[in-house]
Amino acid sequence: MIDVTYYVLATLAVLVSILLWLANLLSLPGNWGIPIVALGLAWLFPIDPATGGPGIGWASVGVLFGLALLGEVLEFVAGAAGAAKQGASRRAIALSLLGSFLLSLLGALLLGSLIPIVGALLGAVIGGGAGAWCGAYLGEMWKGRSAPERLAAGRGAVIGRVLGTVSKLLVGAVMIGVISAAAFI
Repeated sequence: MIDVTYYVLATLAVLVSILLWLANLLSLPGNWGIPIVALGLAWLFPIDPATGGPGIGWASVGVLFGLALLGEVLEFVAGAAGAAKQGASRRAIALSLLGSFLLSLLGALLLGSLIPIVGALLGAVIGGGAGAWCGAYLGEMWKGRSAPERLAAGRGAVIGRVLGTVSKLLVGAVMIGVISAAAFI
């Protein structure tokens, strides 16, 4: 009976991990939920070498936490580097990150209410890019920079946002593979 319970919970853990992975599109830290789900599964069903029963090992949980950290670092570095490469100030970079988060959520809510699921994902991506651009532009305007400098910073922020999101999604996809392998192999 415990094997059936384990496989049902392991399947739910993988499905929840996929939903958490998609939360990255909303600028939410979805990748951090994946190791937390694995932690719960490892706590409920630790690997028992004596019985050979199913379970998740603590090493897999550690790998997932490390990957979540890597995803955050890659996203932050890419987002900040995109604007910084265009000469953006720290203020513009900070406002770019804030604008990206806020408009990503707003875009998901607005388009998600019009077109379920697909609209939320599109709204999050479009809103995130628009928020990154607006934040960088406003930050440079606040610093008194010229229009070409503000436009360049905004463009760099959008490119950095896209590259950061893609890198975090790739790391999240690896995380889903790790939790699936740990749970079922």
